[in-house]
Amino acid sequence: MTHRQIMEALSGLLLGMFAAILSSTIVTNALPEIIGDLGGGQSAYTWVVTASLLAMTASTPLWGKLADLVSKKALVQIALLVYAGGSIVAGLSQNPAMLISARVIQGLGAGGLSALAQIIMAAMISPRERGRYSGYLGATFAVATVGGPLLGGVITDTSWLGWRWCLFVGVPFALIALFVLQKTLHLPVVKRKVKVDWAGAFFVTAAVCLLLIWVTFADDKYDWMSWQTGVMVGGAVLLTLIFCFVETKASEPIIPLRLFKNRTITLASIASLFVGIAMFAGTVYFSQYFQLARDKSPTMSGVMTIPMIGGLFISSTVSGQVITKTGKWKGWLLAGGVLLTAGLGLLSSMRYDTPYWHIAIFMALMGLGVGMMMQNLVLCTQNQVSPRDLGAASSTVTFFRSLGGAVGVSVLGSIMSTRISHYASDTIGSLSPQQQAAAAKAAGGGSIPDMDMLPPGIREWLESAYGHGIADIFLIVAPIAFLAFLVTLFIKEVPLRTSGALAQAAEAAGQNTAPAAPATAEAATPVAEPVPAGAVATTSASTSSAPAAAATTQRLAAVASAAGPGDAGTPLSGGVPVRGFVRGAESAPVPQAALTLISLGGRQLGRSVAQADGSYAVDAPGAGSYVLIASADGYQPQASTIMVNDEPVAYDVLLSGTSGLNGLVRAAANGQPVKDAMVIVTDVRGDLLATSTTGEQGEFSLAELVPGTVTIAVNAAGFRPRALHVEVGGAGVTRVEVDLDAGTRVQGTVKAPHGPLADARVTLVDAAGNVVGTATTGSDGAYAFTDLDTGEYTVIATGYPPVATALTVGGQGADGHDIELAHPGE
Repeated sequence: MTHRQIMEALSGLLLGMFAAILSSTIVTNALPEIIGDLGGGQSAYTWVVTASLLAMTASTPLWGKLADLVSKKALVQIALLVYAGGSIVAGLSQNPAMLISARVIQGLGAGGLSALAQIIMAAMISPRERGRYSGYLGATFAVATVGGPLLGGVITDTSWLGWRWCLFVGVPFALIALFVLQKTLHLPVVKRKVKVDWAGAFFVTAAVCLLLIWVTFADDKYDWMSWQTGVMVGGAVLLTLIFCFVETKASEPIIPLRLFKNRTITLASIASLFVGIAMFAGTVYFSQYFQLARDKSPTMSGVMTIPMIGGLFISSTVSGQVITKTGKWKGWLLAGGVLLTAGLGLLSSMRYDTPYWHIAIFMALMGLGVGMMMQNLVLCTQNQVSPRDLGAASSTVTFFRSLGGAVGVSVLGSIMSTRISHYASDTIGSLSPQQQAAAAKAAGGGSIPDMDMLPPGIREWLESAYGHGIADIFLIVAPIAFLAFLVTLFIKEVPLRTSGALAQAAEAAGQNTAPAAPATAEAATPVAEPVPAGAVATTSASTSSAPAAAATTQRLAAVASAAGPGDAGTPLSGGVPVRGFVRGAESAPVPQAALTLISLGGRQLGRSVAQADGSYAVDAPGAGSYVLIASADGYQPQASTIMVNDEPVAYDVLLSGTSGLNGLVRAAANGQPVKDAMVIVTDVRGDLLATSTTGEQGEFSLAELVPGTVTIAVNAAGFRPRALHVEVGGAGVTRVEVDLDAGTRVQGTVKAPHGPLADARVTLVDAAGNVVGTATTGSDGAYAFTDLDTGEYTVIATGYPPVATALTVGGQGADGHDIELAHPGE
């Protein structure tokens, strides 16, 4: 896939990710007001965040496993619908319980979006190139994260909107993403019997829920060391053991335990757990700090977190680009761990009156660290697994990150409440008896206080308690971030693969279907990619001319005939139908397309011509593997391996069309057409695609080019060569105009009394005294300078006593500018 095709496919995914992230960040600054209006306390505040993270955590492995079994496109669209439904219910909430329940539904959808975005990217893009596109994902994360609190603050502060619109606003983004995905995302679909590990999903969800319930109510409803703790922790451990046992027996485990035999996956999962704790601690509790400890509005609370989001945006984008160029990723993980630990450690020193610019620097360090670690932990994991485990492995790392966030928010919320109460009780003695009574009333009941309703003395007292209590959260999280750094030290850097998961699966399928001829199969890889039956076959938009396309078709036939024995299995009576449609750009039917079914031994088994609606039908003689070749005028030919069982096969073919390129070559000085200019077109790899010569009016025309980015080089006598990139459109003719700058020349011979002088040095100096170029004469004494501007020059020749001559260059230049050098003795 070209960069353009990948970006089109990613556009819907990025929109979906934007909607999912927006749902969690847009309520961050509105939560104090939301909980106040619904009559909740600190526990409800924590659970509004935790419920979404819990649902995301528990559902992520299930989405990942389903992605290995059924259509990824259908799954991501379902996730969008679930998310939109939860957002609507959340916006209509009448009490904290209803809001928390709706947030669970939102979390289910967001879990699918976060897991499937990584999985689909890995399916399309090689690990070596994925850093570049992970940067786009990181940028989307940053924009949604910084835009969410800002948008949520503005909506909350706008009287005629109110906080409910913070929950409704993500719905349009989800619906737009749904539409864009339908139009742009086209992935092969592996159709096989689905075996979902429902038992595993139940036990892992139950274990996580019980653990979160324990940490939420510990030190509030009961002590950390109590019989309730023993029951809940023991129950969570027992459920985890049952989950592990179930996974060893499941044919399609939701989290394949064998993955943890790979050290990289194990260490990346542990590091993701710690990074999740650190990341969510900052994004969730910063809003309380700025609103309750520094008396800022929801809008300003969002503005003040921009340094953290800016750091995340910069680090995720830059690290992705550099990783794509260098292939080195571990250094970014280590640097991220150092910056994250440093940022959190410095944030632990903040108080309610700490200068904001100090906090801004600390937040920026934290954001830089998160950006370097979050995406690259997923990248190193995806680089280690086979295509069939891609979804499970990706979702496992995401699962541990979400688990860390959910547990971290719950535990830290409980600790924060305790620390705030501790600091409040330490300083309440400094208040007058009347103020102490008012302070007890303000801090009592477990509700979040309204700072604007408090008198000045009590307000500063409570702001100080909140500032110090929230800072203690970062003091606790800093060592956890350091543990993440220590874990990444032991992750071994493995070179990134250069093919995507779909290409790896295709290559594996090709090796399985033709073991007798590995060399031939390898040679066929660039032109024939095996795709599982039921997939929508796509061709890369790598540029090629019509003769090259014809040669491709011939090579496909040669490959098929050279594949050797290993034809289809036992024939069935009447054969097995292979049916489908041939489509071009935007799913338009391609009538009259020729389709040929051949065996791996090279025998033609069936032939069909597509009807007006693009439909075709051929019969395979029996179960086995075959090659289907499709070709049509104006399209790039394609060959794919299909696997046939005893049931009819539905197989659609998507052909990439060819396009034309024409243009005009002119002189930049006067706009006159340039005749007989040579036009050369190459693809992104530098392979020659087509050549042409301009006519009387400077025009040229090239046909049968495959859509994509090409390089055009133009060269003409008397002009400087020029090269430029051109994006050839998917249909029709692309037009380009090329202006050439004049390039005059000076050439001649350096002569001595005995004849031409070899090894003489000739220097050309312009009117301003700048050296334009130097040349050394050959055995014939000749020298030349090309691509010069018109004007005054001085030619200096040395070898014998130097000679300088003035020269005026214009038009085509000066030929025969010979230089006579005298003998030293004359």
